[in-house]
Amino acid sequence: MQESHETPGPVLRRFRETGEKMTLPGLDICIVGGGIGGLAAALALAGRGARVCVLEQAEAIREVGAGLQISPNGLRVLEALGLADALAARSVEGRAVSLRDFRGGAEVARLDLGRLGPKQRYFFVHRADLIDLLAVAARDRGVEIRLLQRAETIRPGTPPSVDLSTGDSRSAALVVGADGLHSKLRDALIGPAPPQFTGQVAWRAVIPNVTGQGPEAQVHMGPGCHMVSYPMRGGSVLNLVAVQEREAWAKEGWHHRDDPAHLRAAFATFGGAVPRMLAAVEEVHLWGLFRHAVAPRWVGGHCALLGDAAHPTLPFLAQGANMALEDAWALASALEGHDSLEAGLAAYQAVRLPRCKRIVAAASDNAWKYHLRPGPLRFAAHVALRLGTRLAPERFLRQFDWLYGFDVTRRG
Repeated sequence: MQESHETPGPVLRRFRETGEKMTLPGLDICIVGGGIGGLAAALALAGRGARVCVLEQAEAIREVGAGLQISPNGLRVLEALGLADALAARSVEGRAVSLRDFRGGAEVARLDLGRLGPKQRYFFVHRADLIDLLAVAARDRGVEIRLLQRAETIRPGTPPSVDLSTGDSRSAALVVGADGLHSKLRDALIGPAPPQFTGQVAWRAVIPNVTGQGPEAQVHMGPGCHMVSYPMRGGSVLNLVAVQEREAWAKEGWHHRDDPAHLRAAFATFGGAVPRMLAAVEEVHLWGLFRHAVAPRWVGGHCALLGDAAHPTLPFLAQGANMALEDAWALASALEGHDSLEAGLAAYQAVRLPRCKRIVAAASDNAWKYHLRPGPLRFAAHVALRLGTRLAPERFLRQFDWLYGFDVTRRG
């Protein structure tokens, strides 16, 4: 038996007939996916008066076993949502990025994040902590979060609808697909497209901070592989992401357990602090890294893509969560600022598509810099990094202004 819901036709018709600017109070919005992007969008939309329901397929709102980096551009959204202080309380504020040689762990270059500016703060946080923070705030703001709601099909239209694995169906004025890499809405808007394997796999693990690593991200760079580590939860644990080039590939997604011995074998030539970190790994997940094109079309039939569903990215610029936060704010702002749902959605796509394309391209271009083999190119690259960060550190960091200096909350 299908679940019936009143459609929001009268609300939308009022805007069209009177020429009023879109206001969100009374607008019924359904968000598919209870991850960072979906929950942030729910908060931003509910804060403007919309009636928001989040459909999440899991039995609980949670994320497991991974960390993420909230850079200044993503932090501005959390500030605007009133969550910056709560984030800071659950995070480690990053002070530097240390690029290191794989053999003995000697530092090649150091980026002082304090030089980004007094308002350009950078945080390392456990993904589960940020998810919990967003979910609690969303519920406090009246967002309905429905668990065990697996979307089978999303049907754009007037109104759009979501068919669930339970046999129920839900319609709304707007459906937002924040449903990740294998998005049902992406398939509905542009059709399925197979991803391309990058020739790289990655392991993720969370370990005790056995090396006493301070508030910095360390990148140990080796031939065809690299490992990133940074502290979380008051510095008590480290998040590890280890990437290796290989011809064979793992199933896409990262919820696939692997034997820690495989990780240790892949990085057996690494020295410095790496062996101690790898010795502490008790549970690890492995996933293949794939390239997906940024969706050429994000909106249609009163539906909108958001986050990884629109622009999945490789983890070499640490921008996946930050782009999703930007999307969430941009969507709510665009809808509030236009006189029809169609115009608001078109504005959302117009402002987000070029920026996300640039970020995804930059992330894709970053991997090779960490994987250089011993030889003249690696030597020259490391010399350039060392001199650039020591002799002109401010100028070196200015290359990131386009990324970190962006403030989506002051646009549109």
